[in-house]
Amino acid sequence: QVRLVESGGGLVQPGGSLRLSCAVSGSRYIIDSMTWYRQTPGKQRELVSTITSAGNTYYADSVQGRFTISTVNAKTTVYLQMDDLKPEDSAVYYCNVRTRPYDYSYWGQGTQVTVSS
Repeated sequence: QVRLVESGGGLVQPGGSLRLSCAVSGSRYIIDSMTWYRQTPGKQRELVSTITSAGNTYYADSVQGRFTISTVNAKTTVYLQMDDLKPEDSAVYYCNVRTRPYDYSYWGQGTQVTVSS
């Protein structure tokens, strides 16, 4: 059973920083990509950042230059360092992993990030 456990969310003032973590366990297959999404009420889930097994990274335009995605421990943990946070970054952040050679997708339970003064 694949399990994703997220942590690190919370309340922060504008301009502040948070680091989200997602610990992955139980996968029988190679983790091919690890992605952070976010969602606010009434809106579709939005891709924030992705890191592939080759180490390639992608960022949404809205977070480019402020957020940094990274992995450790043979890709069993993925981090999202979020700096210079803005109120519009407030959302529930979800971790997602995809595997290979079988393309399975797994989600974490989400962690709330609130940016407010």
